[in-house]
Amino acid sequence: MGNPAVIGLTGGIGSGKSTVATMFGDLGVHWVDADIVAREVVEPGTPALTEIAAHFGDQILQADGTLDRAALRTIIFQDANEREWLEGLLHPTIRDELARQLQPTDYDQPYVLLVSPLLLETDQHTLVDKAIVVDVPEETQIERTMSRDSNDRDQVERIIAAQMPRQHRLGRADYVIHNDQPLEQVRSQVASLHQQLTDMTRG
Repeated sequence: MGNPAVIGLTGGIGSGKSTVATMFGDLGVHWVDADIVAREVVEPGTPALTEIAAHFGDQILQADGTLDRAALRTIIFQDANEREWLEGLLHPTIRDELARQLQPTDYDQPYVLLVSPLLLETDQHTLVDKAIVVDVPEETQIERTMSRDSNDRDQVERIIAAQMPRQHRLGRADYVIHNDQPLEQVRSQVASLHQQLTDMTRG
């Protein structure tokens, strides 16, 4: 069997991407989470973390040698040039690792999922054949994120405002999962789409 097709799965903060991805996983679909890969590529001993420490100094390392994300975030949000340098280093590294993990061995499904909040905002969309958007109303995003992350409403609204607008995201979707419904109804949408994707990618 050839390489499986790659289907992207994205959505705004609080939309429930991980919940939907887990439902696909329950059907035997291999999925890769770009957020997890972004952490893996800067673990102690990785070339990326060595370069970051050489560039910014040991101030961005914690006592145990792991990346101090808060310290690094402070630096790059104060200096656009430093942010560009970091993105120039990490984006290709993350992309290469995503591409590697998206080709599992001994795999019998015709497609895999790339789960990424920035799928449509970055060149990660070039890795996928089709895109699924997990969608909920903005008020649902706000309520879920506030309860999950203990953020206040203003902070969540700023995060949403910084992301791709909901209608723009939906306009780029090949498929939409409506995740403001009871879980069983969401699971039914996933099962139906899984069958559709299986038929399409096998055909």
